[in-house]
Amino acid sequence: MGRVGVGIDFGTSNSAAAIFDGESLELIQLEANDEIMPSATYIDQDLQSKTGQVAIDQYIADNTGRTVELVPEVVGEESHFVDNGGGDELAAVETATQKIYGAPVTDSGLQGRLFRGTKRLLGDEHVRRLMVFDHPFRLVALITPLLLRMRQATENKIGPFAAAHIGHPVNFEGRDAYRNDLALSRLGEAYKYAGVPEQFFYPEPIAAAASYVHENKGAAGDHLLTVDFGGGTLDLCVLKRAAAAETQFTVVSTHGIGLGGDHIDQLLYRELLFPLLGKGEIWRRRGFDREVIETQFPFEEFEDLLINWAITYTLNQNKYTTPVMECIDAGGPNKRKFERLREVIKHNLSYLLFARIKEFKAALSRHETASLDIPEIDAEIPLRRTEFELLIAEPLARTARVVDETVAKAGLQADDIDIVLRTGGSSLIPAVKRLLDERFPGKVVEHDPFTSVAAGLAVANYHNWQT
Repeated sequence: MGRVGVGIDFGTSNSAAAIFDGESLELIQLEANDEIMPSATYIDQDLQSKTGQVAIDQYIADNTGRTVELVPEVVGEESHFVDNGGGDELAAVETATQKIYGAPVTDSGLQGRLFRGTKRLLGDEHVRRLMVFDHPFRLVALITPLLLRMRQATENKIGPFAAAHIGHPVNFEGRDAYRNDLALSRLGEAYKYAGVPEQFFYPEPIAAAASYVHENKGAAGDHLLTVDFGGGTLDLCVLKRAAAAETQFTVVSTHGIGLGGDHIDQLLYRELLFPLLGKGEIWRRRGFDREVIETQFPFEEFEDLLINWAITYTLNQNKYTTPVMECIDAGGPNKRKFERLREVIKHNLSYLLFARIKEFKAALSRHETASLDIPEIDAEIPLRRTEFELLIAEPLARTARVVDETVAKAGLQADDIDIVLRTGGSSLIPAVKRLLDERFPGKVVEHDPFTSVAAGLAVANYHNWQT
């Protein structure tokens, strides 16, 4: 086989890979019937890993209907002398050793850990290792199986290869000044372990633009704006086409922030489900003198653990479950809310809730009304698209500001932009479409929301384009 360009797009929510031989562009089949693979890694008790949809299916199968029971974790041992009562001063010294137990935070019935959205942690210097069944795993080790699977699937198509263009956001999530350097270092190490030693890092919005330019060589216009709104980040760029060559361009400006579909999902969880789980309710209990004490239920202590589904199981501790049970025992009109909260905690339902939220969000992109239906906690929330847009008003406002800032960084006005590429899963939200259409009427094009980056990376790799 002649020269082939390889592009690998490891995304926050989904991943894809593509090849380009100079004429035809082809996506690599990563799943049984799909070119798009969920960015998920499942590690079982034997520390064996599964990836993609199989990983998610295994996690759901292992947790459906399971009651979470936490057991105390051994944190150390202590020894003390034992008097055997013999009275013999020359007798050998005897000691007794006993284990010291910490808080009950070990889920004894957990069959495996599921990791999703790991890409969002790459730029955080404070996240070095994650514990998996008492074994510390570096982030690199959690990512490598996904990259290995994409490399092997690509080699099944074209044979061994050493080099590829690798996608990355303009700015990784994180507050540290050097988060991008840290994230790229970790990502590069993972790709090496996965068998891709020659890596050419390429910004994702520029890759999306490259695939569009390749597919639309005759499209008119000098300035092209890409808006790549994915699961973890919002990335943008402005390109200027070279006058002499239809497929060549220069990068005029780039911009990116930590805002994506995952953030919107968490916002919906907070706004729609928290009120059904007891947020804002009163906690009534009796004091030592039998006087009824009324305080606000401490829901704020539950919030972060609920929206971070991978650690929701740690709510199965007495300090959390006791107030929930007391609210249930107190009865009253709000009893059902606390019963729902108990079910979410006891049966580790947070991942399922987020899956339903994603389905609900997609339904609202297709229809004017939809319902967030979660029979596991006896909840159904009908919502109009207009109400949904009010809930996400702040993320929409941030999106609008970033679009305007990207154009301004290029030294341009909105009228100077000739084509706007809308890509990434979150770009399918109608309010995002409308926001762009209002700023650039008649210029916005939807461009392969889930595969444009991988395709562009393959084209860039073939032509050896650098940034």
